[in-house]
Amino acid sequence: MINFNGTLSENKQLLSTDNRGFTYGDALFETLKVVHGKVLFWEDHYFRLMASLRILRMEIPMYFTMEFLEEEVLKTLAASGLSKETARVKLMVFRDSEGRYFPESNAVGYTIDAQVHDAPFYLFQETPYTIDLYKDFYVAPGLLSTLKTTNKVLHVTGSIYASENGFDNCLLLNTNKQVVEALNGNVFWVKGTTIKTPPLTDGCLKGIIRKQIIGILDSLKDTYEFEEASLSPFELQQADELFITNVMVGIQPVTRYRKKEYRTEVSKMLLAKLNAKARLG
Repeated sequence: MINFNGTLSENKQLLSTDNRGFTYGDALFETLKVVHGKVLFWEDHYFRLMASLRILRMEIPMYFTMEFLEEEVLKTLAASGLSKETARVKLMVFRDSEGRYFPESNAVGYTIDAQVHDAPFYLFQETPYTIDLYKDFYVAPGLLSTLKTTNKVLHVTGSIYASENGFDNCLLLNTNKQVVEALNGNVFWVKGTTIKTPPLTDGCLKGIIRKQIIGILDSLKDTYEFEEASLSPFELQQADELFITNVMVGIQPVTRYRKKEYRTEVSKMLLAKLNAKARLG
């Protein structure tokens, strides 16, 4: 079931080939984890989406309130028979306009679709997880790279590279050759009691779980020293732990990068605290 501008349909081929999200990547999306009708961290998703729409100069309709979009998500889940399940929901907002590079208007449209997801809360991943660097293409530092747009060709080609070479994931570099993020989430580096993650100015996604982990670490500042700082490939070999964050898995510990093997104690502790936030939020 798909929700297209408020109308529910089983036809998933509703988008025209003229849709700007398809032709120019002129669209944004939010991946939501919904547990039994509760959208985890919904307020953060909503405000990230609104800020991103403004940055891309899209016109935000007056009715695009937090309550309206949440109701549309829940309506889609109900129509899909997922109201009492755990679901992965994709909310996409596109510039709904004619034109080529220059749009004739900045009005927007949206789609919502949902799929069942297996885990209601975040589970600690015990299995080995191996990564490498992806160096065929690079992320441009700057504001546009922090947005969750539909232009993800770099991540697609990186995912193909990882699959072809037997890796579970890859880390992306920016044009300054600094580590920015993973193919599907933000990256955190742990050495002793120091934890850091790349700053937004390096071009990493402004991740929802990234924000949650930073908030948790702020409450643990008597135990850990946290910083947003550039991360060089050389530092990957020095870390005690590496982990990747995104809204569907929460925290994914990395167990191996080349010949370096990592521990997972800090990521396990943070995952427990993240689950507590998800339940209370």
